[in-house]
Amino acid sequence: MDAILQDLFSLTGRVALITGGNKGLGKAMALGFARAGGEIALAGRNPEELKQTAEEIQSLTKKPVSIFLADMGNREEVNRLGQEVLKKMGKVDILINNAGVNIPQAIDQIVDDSWDLVLEVNLSACMALCRAVVPTMKQNRWGRIIHISSIFGFVSKEKRNAYSATKSALIGLTHASALDLADFGITVNCLAPGPFLTDMPGKILSAQEKAEFARTTAMNRWANPEELVGPALMLASEAGSYITGQVLVVDGGYLCR
Repeated sequence: MDAILQDLFSLTGRVALITGGNKGLGKAMALGFARAGGEIALAGRNPEELKQTAEEIQSLTKKPVSIFLADMGNREEVNRLGQEVLKKMGKVDILINNAGVNIPQAIDQIVDDSWDLVLEVNLSACMALCRAVVPTMKQNRWGRIIHISSIFGFVSKEKRNAYSATKSALIGLTHASALDLADFGITVNCLAPGPFLTDMPGKILSAQEKAEFARTTAMNRWANPEELVGPALMLASEAGSYITGQVLVVDGGYLCR
């Protein structure tokens, strides 16, 4: 590849904090960013999975990976996470708000505790981490914030009330924050994945529902987590320097229908 193009997508010297980084989309992005030269901070609540993922990335890329334990459903732990990462890593250049939860419930069957948890993990934790790392980004006059929304921020499915509400709200948060931070060299964007083969849909969808979901895409298939790395890398690097306040849909053509 031409050296100029390599520089555009390079993350050398950049620190990336990825929540929910122990598996699925978070793990795929962490590995991709490390391969691009980034220094990775993984956050999650499962110490064994975090350690295993960090060791795997280090083995494949020869780059160190730092891990941080935090429950994104606990605001105090999220606030602590932001401070701990800044203290250990010195800065956060790239924030990937990837951690998420989905508890399907019909509108008249929503349990308050479930609703509150989905909002805390999928939305409020994203705000809290932005609030923690943005001051340093402002000082450095450079930053990339990427929220992982969903196609369910635009459309939905039965019983996805809380999930869709939070994924739509992330888009609104993206628009407002992009306006807040553009003067400081900080971009804020969303990725909106469609059907990706991760643990979350595996736990809540039947085999028939998975097959039907695949048929609704133009490509007639589910995506592998690695297929989100390219779009994420573009938004996280100099290649995306003039992209802010946007939602990049990565759905295999689902919304075309």
